[in-house]
Amino acid sequence: MTAIKANGVHGANGDLAPPKGSGPMAPPPSFTIQVEDDSQEKLLQDIPGVHTRPLWTQMNVLVPPVPKPKAIAHKWEYEALRPHLVRAGQLVPEEQAERRVLMLINPTMESPYTTDTLYAGLQLVLPGETAPAHRHTAFAVRFIIEGNGGFTAVQGKRIKMTRGDFILTPTWCYHDHGNDGVAAPMIWLDGLDLPQFQHFPVHFAQHYSAPRYPAEDAPSSKILFPWAEMEPRLEADPVAHAVVRYTSKEKGKEGEEVSPRLGAQCERLSPGAKSRVIRETTSAVYHVIDGRGRSVIGDKVIDWVKGDTFSVPSWEPYHHEADDKAFLFRFDDRPMIKALNFYRIGEDFLNDL
Repeated sequence: MTAIKANGVHGANGDLAPPKGSGPMAPPPSFTIQVEDDSQEKLLQDIPGVHTRPLWTQMNVLVPPVPKPKAIAHKWEYEALRPHLVRAGQLVPEEQAERRVLMLINPTMESPYTTDTLYAGLQLVLPGETAPAHRHTAFAVRFIIEGNGGFTAVQGKRIKMTRGDFILTPTWCYHDHGNDGVAAPMIWLDGLDLPQFQHFPVHFAQHYSAPRYPAEDAPSSKILFPWAEMEPRLEADPVAHAVVRYTSKEKGKEGEEVSPRLGAQCERLSPGAKSRVIRETTSAVYHVIDGRGRSVIGDKVIDWVKGDTFSVPSWEPYHHEADDKAFLFRFDDRPMIKALNFYRIGEDFLNDL
């Protein structure tokens, strides 16, 4: 460490002179230091001692000219993941696992990051099991992959789960999950905004006093979006690449995003179809409902089949190509990115900032 002699503003006799003027408009004393044979190297050695760092050495990292996500495009193959999820069901009892989930963690990051802003996981509930009731600040979405005997009970309303359904779990609502089937497991894709709470320390969670929150059956619900309703809408669009956004069923919010934080949509591609190239400041997690094809994300080609899940980082150009007729589910961070006025698409936006 460089030896430093501290000096204030000195008078004629060498004593520390009183500051010129006083009151809130008077500046603090003009402290300086004298370092023998001073240099940038010595400066960089000394300033960590006062818990500071030089911005000029990190400017391009902290203020990049274009978005620099840490997450990369990556695929989680259902063929590889499902056997381990089933093993977890055999080896990890329900009383030990509050939620029996395999988190989909981006290879360049740690949990809870599937992308820089999104968390995804595959959850398993076996016949006769209950995932106990709790509530949390995080907002959650669920897309049902396997099974028809399951349910989720949200704030007193029990909703049946069927393959292809999209279900919301609003913030701070008690919810539990169960499987009333006798043979088949329930498996679904969880999507949450958990990464935000790594930046904003504002998350709360609370367990209910019993495994199940008191609930009654709800044949329809404003938080349930059945596949039986989505598929006809996709098929009704004559274009080769159809996109239908899920929109709110809340009174007075019809047509808006399903939440201020997370949004979702389904897409259909005709055999041989190729979607247009998109580059936007949202990130997304895609799940292959049906079909076979590939997505080109930046310089990476991801081949996918039914059951696979893959990530699209922010600002990576991407498009999809279908070999067979394909259906894709996607959830993303578009609502919160737009709410923060961070949303940009394409290259022609600089003059609009």
